[in-house]
Amino acid sequence: MPSKACPPITIDAVYAAPGYLFRRMQQIAVSIFMEECKAFDLTPVQYAALIAIHTHPGIDATRLSAVIAFDRSTLGSVIERLQAKDYVERKPAPEDKRIKLLYLTRAGVTILREIIPAVERAQARMLEPLKPADRKTLMGLMSQLVDLNNEASRVPLRAEDALEHLGKAG
Repeated sequence: MPSKACPPITIDAVYAAPGYLFRRMQQIAVSIFMEECKAFDLTPVQYAALIAIHTHPGIDATRLSAVIAFDRSTLGSVIERLQAKDYVERKPAPEDKRIKLLYLTRAGVTILREIIPAVERAQARMLEPLKPADRKTLMGLMSQLVDLNNEASRVPLRAEDALEHLGKAG
């Protein structure tokens, strides 16, 4: 039985691959975020963590990891950096002192309020080259892909599970 001929190996094939394009867009997105938000000295992950802690005061690091879909081991250093900047404080959980609950400090609330316009500019810049209808289409398709491929992630989004447990604990 004849085997299928392999397509020629070219760099153009790499440039057209979805994985390559997603990686490049991630690089571009982070670059735009960092440009727009440089005055605040926050990374996109630090920003997401601040938003999640603001939305769910008293969340622990494990649940925070599930809510922002970021691996728990790396999240520890993100939290340490936010704590060093005096944006987050850790307090022992009343029922188990080994568990540290996360809260925004006054400085954390202030930086979050101040950075939001810069984040919104960054988000708009990422889509700016597209026509409005194409932006909507892209966002819909990306949301669908992320949702349908969630389980393939190293850190699947588990926000509902984490927050359901948080609600029961609070």
